[in-house]
Amino acid sequence: MEPAVGEPKKDQVTGTRLTEDFPKVSTGTKKVSPNQAKKCTVIGGSGFLGQHMVEQLLARGYTVNVFDMRQGFDNPQVQFFLGDLCNQQDLYPALKGVSTVFHCASPPPSSNNKELFYRVNYIGTRNVIETCKKAGVQKLILTSSASVIFEGVDIKNGTEDFPYAMKPIDYYTETKILQEREVLGANDPERNFLTTAIRPHGIFGPRDPQLVPILIEAARKGKMKFMIGNGENLVDFTFVENVVHGHILAAEHLSQDTALGGKAFHITNDEPIPFWTFLSRILIGLNYEAPKYHIPYWVAYYLALLLSLLVMVISPVIQLQPTFTPMRVALAGTFHYYSCERAKKALGYQPLVTMDDAVERTVQSFHHLRRVK
Repeated sequence: MEPAVGEPKKDQVTGTRLTEDFPKVSTGTKKVSPNQAKKCTVIGGSGFLGQHMVEQLLARGYTVNVFDMRQGFDNPQVQFFLGDLCNQQDLYPALKGVSTVFHCASPPPSSNNKELFYRVNYIGTRNVIETCKKAGVQKLILTSSASVIFEGVDIKNGTEDFPYAMKPIDYYTETKILQEREVLGANDPERNFLTTAIRPHGIFGPRDPQLVPILIEAARKGKMKFMIGNGENLVDFTFVENVVHGHILAAEHLSQDTALGGKAFHITNDEPIPFWTFLSRILIGLNYEAPKYHIPYWVAYYLALLLSLLVMVISPVIQLQPTFTPMRVALAGTFHYYSCERAKKALGYQPLVTMDDAVERTVQSFHHLRRVK
């Protein structure tokens, strides 16, 4: 997912800038025309999840706007608005006249840019909420993360009732917690503004710019020979089309049941898989060897912790960004999978694509990364 921030390129913006004051927020329930009910905006629509979201929405008969800092694809059915997520004047034209907003803009967690995380995930989201209200949007669906309840220790079949992590695994997740709190707290049925948060975990699929390319790059450098732990820890990985399906179901069910507003929903493939088995299937599918050797989890964790302390000590002299961190060790070596029961009961959610089909389709889509033997 791409961050929808940055200086807007004004000559590329579709639509006009505001020249009048913003309208006041509506304080009563109003009828939504059939055309408006099927009109939505995808914030971050040029990114990985966003592009898949746009495609499925169009396939289901929605009229789609995209707001982002760049235009990531061409589609004559889509109206693009380019600008800064934190700038209300940039954002307002993209939201005016739409019923539903899907907010899936977020910096890649691997960027390690704390200022950007806070600006996009927290400040930007507060601006999204305020602008939605001023534009008369009825529903805001946030892409959150199941990791908002993960503290680096085992979670097995975790539910949405688990408290937010007191010690988040990284600063990115800390800002996702702030973001989700803001969105769910903004739910206001009396003013016809309904919000919900979708919590996927381990999103993957065709056009993924993170998981598969980073994995293959590590394999090419010979860094995928060892697995952390005994290889039995179950983790949720979620196919991107299933994540989109969960978002759309949430939007459609909010219209029928306002009691769903202000709630979070886990959306996964509902097929927890051993972490190293999943990575191995991707590696083998692209002609790379799977990890063969085991490093005990606690050995790996304390080595990563020592390395982090060393980096901290020498940071005034040398700036390093290690890839072997306690957070990544925890992600690779613990159980963390989540229950979808709330989404099944409230939204009628069932994964559209099984894990076997999802892995196969993903591997085929990355044929260009295949190792030639």
